[in-house]
Amino acid sequence: MSGPGDVPPEILDRLRPICRGLPESYEEPAWIGVRWRIRKRTFAHVYTPDLHRYPSYARYVIAGEAPTVMTLRVPADELLGLTAAGFPFFRADWGNNVARAVLGDHTDWTEIAELIADSYCEMAPKFLVARVGFSGPAQR
Repeated sequence: MSGPGDVPPEILDRLRPICRGLPESYEEPAWIGVRWRIRKRTFAHVYTPDLHRYPSYARYVIAGEAPTVMTLRVPADELLGLTAAGFPFFRADWGNNVARAVLGDHTDWTEIAELIADSYCEMAPKFLVARVGFSGPAQR
């Protein structure tokens, strides 16, 4: 059983190649969990919340374990569409373009990779966004 903040290795194994594949991105420990950044701006943050401190996450418990959650930026005009259906996506309680995704066996990793790329494009300088291998939100 892992403690608050710990991220299951199999989740990190899926996220690392996605995040590291983005121009000039880097990984570092965050105050809880792990985050990926471009310059000094975080575009993806994954963690396991402490359910005692943040009881709102209790509804996302899977098989008796606290959820693994990723926070990322979503173009503001796409946030409602992403989060309207609920699980596994929901709005963060801060920011006007921040979503959270519960990660696990149910995760569509192709969709997560696209969302991470979009988040990167929200946070990166335009000249780096131009190097991303798709037409991200900053180029639409």
